[in-house]
This record gives sequence, C-alpha cells and structure tokens, in this order.
Amino acid sequence: MPYTKFKTLFKLVIFTFILGINSLAISQNVTLEQDPNFEQLLNEKRKINASITVNDRWKIQIFTGDNENAKKALLAFRKEVKTYDATIVFQTPVYKVWVGNFKTRIEAERNLKELKIKYPTAFLIKPNK
Repeated sequence: MPYTKFKTLFKLVIFTFILGINSLAISQNVTLEQDPNFEQLLNEKRKINASITVNDRWKIQIFTGDNENAKKALLAFRKEVKTYDATIVFQTPVYKVWVGNFKTRIEAERNLKELKIKYPTAFLIKPNK
C-alpha cells in the first residue's frame, strides 16, 4: 500500500515538473523587428486601393462569388483584356471583380456592350464614396 502512494506521488511530482517547464517555455518574450519602409509601403497601398475600388467613376462588374473563383476570373480577364483596370472587391459576404474606371455612364455603357459578349452577366455600377 505505501508503495502505491509513493508511485502516485512520484507521478504527480513528475507531472508538475513537466507542466512547470512548459509554462516557462510559453512565457518567454518574442522580439519582432519590422523594416522601417514597411509602414510607408503599406500606407501607399492603402491609398491606391482606396482610389481604385471606391470613387465617383463608373465600373463594370463581371463576377460575383467566392474568393478563389474571383481570383481566377480576375486573372483570366487580365490575360484577355489588357486595356482596363481590374480589381477584386470584398463586400460581405461575396467577392466581386470590377473592371474599368469610366468618367461617364455613356463611356461605361459602350464598354459594357463589348464585354457582354464574353461576360453576359456583366453590369454597370457606380460605387459610393
């Protein structure tokens, strides 16, 4: 009987020791060094994204769906048509592919007519600021 108590006590001491070592390993500090140009580059990217996706110009939406298919649609569009800007926009819960950056509705409608041949579900949009 005393041997089983000793065995149980020994297991408890070993378990506590292992747990203590793990907690010491977890509580160590990590130092992360960031390139000073990273924040500047990130700010520039934010400015560019803001000007592309939401402004007072007309756009044509050629795709709506999930992220992977939006990426595929964007790449396919860029391979076929090199004259338009194209970007992916996330509006909960879907991803959209917007193309063009047209000043007037008439200009956008002319281009929509051309794109409807390849993308029959395409339509005009004018994003709000």
